Amino acid sequence: MLKGHQSWLFENKPFIRSTATVVGPFEGRGPLAKDFDIVHGESMMGQKSWEKAEKVLIEEAAKLAIENAGLTKEQVQFYIGGDLMNQIISSSFAARTLSIPYLGVFGACSTSMESLALAANLVNSGSAKFVLAGTCSHDSGAEKQFRYPTEYGSQKPPTAQYTVTGAGAAIVSMEGDGPVVTSATIGRVIDMGIKDPFNMGAAMAPAAVDTIEAHVRDLGIEPGYYDLIVTGDLAKVGYEIACKLFKKHNFPIEQTEYSDCGMMIYDYETQMVQAGASGCGCSAVVTYGHLLNRMRRGELKRILVVATGALLSPISFQQGESIPCIAHAVSIEAGREIL
Repeated sequence: MLKGHQSWLFENKPFIRSTATVVGPFEGRGPLAKDFDIVHGESMMGQKSWEKAEKVLIEEAAKLAIENAGLTKEQVQFYIGGDLMNQIISSSFAARTLSIPYLGVFGACSTSMESLALAANLVNSGSAKFVLAGTCSHDSGAEKQFRYPTEYGSQKPPTAQYTVTGAGAAIVSMEGDGPVVTSATIGRVIDMGIKDPFNMGAAMAPAAVDTIEAHVRDLGIEPGYYDLIVTGDLAKVGYEIACKLFKKHNFPIEQTEYSDCGMMIYDYETQMVQAGASGCGCSAVVTYGHLLNRMRRGELKRILVVATGALLSPISFQQGESIPCIAHAVSIEAGREIL
């Protein structure tokens, strides 16, 4: 049901029945490597283009999530997915392979939680029994589309981020024994006038803060309700800006642990990633891999995942437009028994 102005409360608490994460070799050398289901040995994955390699990522994650749920693809009513490629072709072409009724969505790097929120809403309302939610990204594909191809060898400023090569998928249902989705907050588009595609963290931070503040306001809770609040891919620059905005707004973020997926997946000391990680796959693989594993081990009971997205395109950038941003929040809890 609607809660407050922009949040959904899921009374039936649908389960995240299964998850799957697939990453590239660079992510496999990072500190979260053991939390991923499949780590590829090379970034082309046997394909002829970066874009085709990205499609392989989401296909593998989707098929494995279905398998882990003990289902066949014929039992899944809907697949909700999106990515960064033009016209979300990675997800759409994967939907062609999967042959599951498909809802394509675009929230840039916020797509992981956008798709999960919509999947939970469908299941909670009784509109579906099993829904697949997933997203993906590939560093070389994203660089070629939004900035400079990797072959160009351009230098990046300290504010730049490294797009995660990876895909995450989840099956949401009313049956299961895993974590449950309890609520979601749909973000507003926030535009602070930033035009630099090498400074996404600064562009996205105000949207993340706006959505987090809206979430606690709509649900009538305090940040301390959660063991962890994690943003999607603000990385170092955006994370620092978000912390300053919380302080400016007198928002008590210190009640909980606040972290960012873009600062967790890579090792700053050994991997040259500038400010940190980004991409649709960033919050997807960190959440569906690392964070839910921590929840299954009993280390976390309640988390709020706030995926952030920069809604630019190559065309809007070339026309001198600023970068509008959005953030979607999903509340995940360890299981119905603790509620």
